[in-house]
Amino acid sequence: MDLNAIKKRLNQLQTTNNRTSSLWKPQPGKTQIRIVPYAFNKDNPFIELFFHYNLNNRSYLSPISFGRPDPIEEFSQRLKTTGSKDDFTLGRKLEAKMRTFAPVIVRGEESEGVKFWGFGKTVYQELLSIIADPDYGDISDPKNGRDVTLEFKTAEETGASFPSTTIRVKPNQTPLTEDTKVLERVKETQKEITDIYSELSYEELTKVLNEWLNPDDESTETSSQQKEEKPVNEFDVKLAEDKAKKESASKVQDASQQFDDLFNN
Repeated sequence: MDLNAIKKRLNQLQTTNNRTSSLWKPQPGKTQIRIVPYAFNKDNPFIELFFHYNLNNRSYLSPISFGRPDPIEEFSQRLKTTGSKDDFTLGRKLEAKMRTFAPVIVRGEESEGVKFWGFGKTVYQELLSIIADPDYGDISDPKNGRDVTLEFKTAEETGASFPSTTIRVKPNQTPLTEDTKVLERVKETQKEITDIYSELSYEELTKVLNEWLNPDDESTETSSQQKEEKPVNEFDVKLAEDKAKKESASKVQDASQQFDDLFNN
């Protein structure tokens, strides 16, 4: 038995459980929340993080979130400047995308303490515009802030490709709570965002990128076994092969060469 692998998997599961319990995702319909001050940066409740999505079926926190170098981001920017349309597309896929988080109390669930709500650029800009309006100001203030009514609709409900989130800030200023126990939870039990999303080292992210560009032997073996399974017919095999060649040629050959040029030379 590989004890190191067991310990690694245990740590992954514990991290996942910690993340799940600390994050809040709106359910379809309307929910009332209160954005609260971030305990680790009282000047700003919003936390901007950058992620690389869908690499080896995972997402990775980018070190550029904290002003540190990121090999995947360096590689994506290099691809975007080669002059190749395929390289540019791949570079856009690899580059880190921003996701903003805010600590919130969900009305009706105050006893659960502070959760982190993650949202995209459109909602973020709307929240910033509201706070910048002198008629509203600091909506996260525990004494004179304002609740936010959030309406979430799934993609099926909107008929679009993505779900939608709309927000409406309450006009009246109200205290966060009159319950001293809730106030204590807000101040004392709030986690730091890096406790939820861990940052890999430069070397670890380089390895992640290399594995994505050049799948390991195990993945290659699995792929070979799948190819050996009896196909529906020869035409299906030809279509699959042609599709695979078109989708992987740029990534495996050109991108791998770009990787070697950047990190090995």
